[in-house]
Amino acid sequence: MSQENICFSAEGNIALITLNRPQRRNALSLALMQELIDCLTVIGGRRDLRVVILAAAGKVFSSGHDLSEMVGRDRDEYRRLFGVCTELMAKLQSIPQPVIAEVQGIATAAGCQLVATCDLAIAAEEAAFATPGVRIGLFCTTPMVALSRAVGRKRALEMLFTGEPIDAHTAAYWGLVNRVAAAGQLRAETLKLAGRIADASDLVLALGKQAFYTQIDLDQPKAYVYAKEVMSANAIAHHAQEGISAFLEKRTPCWTPVDR
Repeated sequence: MSQENICFSAEGNIALITLNRPQRRNALSLALMQELIDCLTVIGGRRDLRVVILAAAGKVFSSGHDLSEMVGRDRDEYRRLFGVCTELMAKLQSIPQPVIAEVQGIATAAGCQLVATCDLAIAAEEAAFATPGVRIGLFCTTPMVALSRAVGRKRALEMLFTGEPIDAHTAAYWGLVNRVAAAGQLRAETLKLAGRIADASDLVLALGKQAFYTQIDLDQPKAYVYAKEVMSANAIAHHAQEGISAFLEKRTPCWTPVDR
């Protein structure tokens, strides 16, 4: 993996990806987004990694697209740029591991989209979130897709129409992040959540994540038809039988490797 703009490490079964362009406010350049896609693809194929933490170096989580790459281009070039961004967002939700955004600072525009797209998010008290594209004549249309699904219509439109930031506690109340960490406790809180998730079967985590994103946009009757079939298939899987037996026998389950 090329890693000029990101850093990758692993702590046990937890993967850590860090956006590493602090001098550019971790702007999502084309190169950074492609590196992130490649890294997530590799992680997605590894059975030893159960959870991914997406963090950022410096004071800013991400300022969104690199505006220096958005001057004087033709429509096809913009389509490519936003196409790669869309591919990145899809990749975050398609890999089998849950992805937690660890947000230490402001996340704006496509940076806010990145947070909204991650499966879970923990924000430091100093963090803030905004979609300020309207202020520079470029409405945050692609960030809107993830944002509106995270916080709902009225709240998303307020952010999109005004460009005004919301603080971390408001973001938690609105559902953009799961919780807010006290100063100096962000990494500890993120690792605590990641560790709790990593205790589960990788097979079941992968199945559950895929099922969640498949059913979420179905109407309720279709969602139940789909969920019934997935849960029936899950129930006969080795890990489900092991987990149920372990619970009844009051012991810790043993998640032996099996094919996904």
